[in-house]
Amino acid sequence: MIRGTWGRRDALRLGGLGLATLGLAACSRVDGGGAQEGGQSTLDRLREKGFVAVGLANEIPFGFVDGSGEPAGQSPAVAQAVFEELGVPEIQASPVSWDGLIPGLQANRFDVIAAGVFITPERCEQVAFSEPTATSPEAFLVAEGNPHGIEHFTSFVDNPDIKLAVLNASVEQGYAEYFEVPESQLELIPDQTTGYELLEAGRVDAISMLKVSHEYLLLDRGGPFEVTEAFFPEIDGKEEKGWGGLCLRQQDTELLDEVNRVIAEFKESGRLLELGEEWGFTEADLPDEMTTAELCEA
Repeated sequence: MIRGTWGRRDALRLGGLGLATLGLAACSRVDGGGAQEGGQSTLDRLREKGFVAVGLANEIPFGFVDGSGEPAGQSPAVAQAVFEELGVPEIQASPVSWDGLIPGLQANRFDVIAAGVFITPERCEQVAFSEPTATSPEAFLVAEGNPHGIEHFTSFVDNPDIKLAVLNASVEQGYAEYFEVPESQLELIPDQTTGYELLEAGRVDAISMLKVSHEYLLLDRGGPFEVTEAFFPEIDGKEEKGWGGLCLRQQDTELLDEVNRVIAEFKESGRLLELGEEWGFTEADLPDEMTTAELCEA
């Protein structure tokens, strides 16, 4: 594990789906704006099929499969509404581990990632992001009463006897790296449920995810746990406010333009807020003037 002083991009490199670490090949660009064999566009193909295949990582409330086997959460809700507007009436979900999302999109196992994936420069090298659809601050899920006083990633540097669970290839893993949490104190997990079970069993002392994820997990699972005070980590002197969006293949440029057109309309009309409110998102969590282009170059 690399130590020392990192820049902002380096801090989120592993959290940006690792790229070199995960051995992913960059998505090749093609001419024609996403035209498929025979000249049919991706959007025309999806309209013909009547559904869009989405990848998600079973993280409540960003994207998960509910008790009836249907896709649920803020990101699938946005995807459903956007594609309905584009003439594709149905979404079909493929839940995968977090670090399998981008490889699955590149391998054509699904057409869109609807998992609240944060937009980072490294991920932008692999996929095409829509404009941002939501944000949320970080927090930790800990035992009731927070017996170890966990408030920040630095809490684990200060106390070598406590252990932190983070999603493998998540931005939280990048934050832990940046703040130099020792590797021996990190437990890499494939999904939110695994983290909960480790915390319940006492094998970790905290789970690092977004505040809204912890809150909904507690509503769903209960237990003698609490969510710590929310915060945005400061990276290189700047508050790191992450923005999530839908992910498409880089060659699907025409489809991306159409998706962004609808998202802009939803933002203007208030529909984007309505889609998120059911899942605990507020007006404060909606996109400001930050653009995907800026986030990809940050």
